[in-house]
Amino acid sequence: MNSNTIDLKMKVDKTDWSKLTLGDRIKSLELEGYVVYPDLLSPAQVAHFKQMTSTLETKGTDYSDKQRSRVDIHWDHSSFAELIAHPPTIAFLEAVLGPDIVFLGSVFAQSRPGHPGISIHTDGQPYGSKIFGYKGSCPVQIRVLYYLDDLTVDVSPFLVVPRSHLSLHNDANPYSRYSEHPDQVAVPAKAGSAIFLNHRCFHGNCPNIGNRDRDMLAYLYRPAWAGPVEEKIEPWPEDKMATLSPILRRFFGDPNLRKDFDFNHPNKPTNMRNEAPGISPARWELP
Repeated sequence: MNSNTIDLKMKVDKTDWSKLTLGDRIKSLELEGYVVYPDLLSPAQVAHFKQMTSTLETKGTDYSDKQRSRVDIHWDHSSFAELIAHPPTIAFLEAVLGPDIVFLGSVFAQSRPGHPGISIHTDGQPYGSKIFGYKGSCPVQIRVLYYLDDLTVDVSPFLVVPRSHLSLHNDANPYSRYSEHPDQVAVPAKAGSAIFLNHRCFHGNCPNIGNRDRDMLAYLYRPAWAGPVEEKIEPWPEDKMATLSPILRRFFGDPNLRKDFDFNHPNKPTNMRNEAPGISPARWELP
């Protein structure tokens, strides 16, 4: 697949995401590495965010000026900040990650006509990297990708190699990048939909050979225990933190936090639990 043609043999995910139960969604995210959540934003919210993003100053990437972004947009406007605590998003994240959730950042990304596609990669890199910093070393992360435009096969749909995060092979080295893969799947979706992504799953997006932009808001979360390999993530600015509501401050814990971490963890700690719904296969059966 290149920037000038549509691959007519490209595999397309045709799942009817609207029919999934909560258990189905958890299973898809954990097993396939991603799940689409339709209509997570209303048409009015999509229109509002489209208007807001049209005013943002963006930068092109090192490989294409047609792929543009702006980081930490939650400081640009209260609407972007409030999206951090979007109730249906948080309800699902709590079902997946548990109640203690740390927010790691936000990005506005725009794929303009002529965008060549994002290489297949992972966002999880256990020792950090120049691209992702030490945030990439957090062992469990979920990216929530809110789409403000329809994802069609010609306008940079999400691209993923399902179940790639489960591989133990050297080919699954999270520092690897691929131009394409025989098992890659394009994932179309309507504006207002969100894709929840396991950060260890190999993914990218397709070229934009259409005649319109494709806008997306990406928000990154992790459970409180899953801190970085080194405590070198820049803390949130205190002056900006002071402007946040209590609802939002819940998610702005120390980005270096590793809750319940104990290097000297004993074989028989006191007060061990005897049940844990979060690791029970029954989580895949939730209605």
